[in-house]
Amino acid sequence: MQAYRFETRISKKGIIHLPLDQQLFDKEVEIIILPKQYLKPSKNASTYFVKKWAGFLSNIDDDLKFQYLNEKYK
Repeated sequence: MQAYRFETRISKKGIIHLPLDQQLFDKEVEIIILPKQYLKPSKNASTYFVKKWAGFLSNIDDDLKFQYLNEKYK
């Protein structure tokens, strides 16, 4: 199944303008609408992540940190 993604704006009258694509003519489609603001991670989520994980290896020798991260992300 081919998926298409269009970024557009809904007018004040509720009209959605999509680019014309002849492959979609005379076919049934499913449309899912996601407001842009929900697609981006919130600032609070990133701040929470940094506060939770910042410095979790701070009491460990730099060589051990390097070894841990090197093994984790190989």
